[in-house]
Amino acid sequence: MRRLTITTVLICLGVAAGPTWAATPLEVITEAVELLTVGIDTRKDEFVEDEDALYAFIDGILLPRFDREFAAGAVLGKHWRTATDEQKSRFIDAFYSALVHRYADGILEFDTDKVEILPFRGGSKRTATVKTNVRLDDSTKIPVYYTLVNREDKWRMFNVTIEGVSYVRNYKMELDSQIRDSGLEKVIRRLETEAGLVASE
Repeated sequence: MRRLTITTVLICLGVAAGPTWAATPLEVITEAVELLTVGIDTRKDEFVEDEDALYAFIDGILLPRFDREFAAGAVLGKHWRTATDEQKSRFIDAFYSALVHRYADGILEFDTDKVEILPFRGGSKRTATVKTNVRLDDSTKIPVYYTLVNREDKWRMFNVTIEGVSYVRNYKMELDSQIRDSGLEKVIRRLETEAGLVASE
């Protein structure tokens, strides 16, 4: 494993056993690392053979722990304010599903034994960042920082920064250019097609 994908690290640190919520951002991440090993060790062969089962597994563990609406709003930026309610709803679903489908296979290559969770220094009442290092096969340490937001008394992830590259900022720049060129509706449609939510034209 030479490089980490955004969704791989989000998924791998988004695991928990059911809809119970840890009290702090650090507990969210720490519990996730501990529980991920069990899931992959017991079902890896099944996931290799059954892509649909892998998608369902990812959705089941990531969906309750990833703030889709907050992340989608951050990614769309100014376009979020002008989007209709229908477009917002479709973008949230398409953005999240495309993310899962695009990087699903990466979860099978992730080794939680190589994750080092750094001392947590706290954050604001609204957001917090948990810092980790991920050791690659050549012993290189890659800094991976998870940003969580506290909404409805739940800490959930919405951004990850790998080697200084923010997923939200990166995706925002990519989609902003596409939206300015072809419009929000066409971008949503492309994401829906990529995620298999609608038939390709």
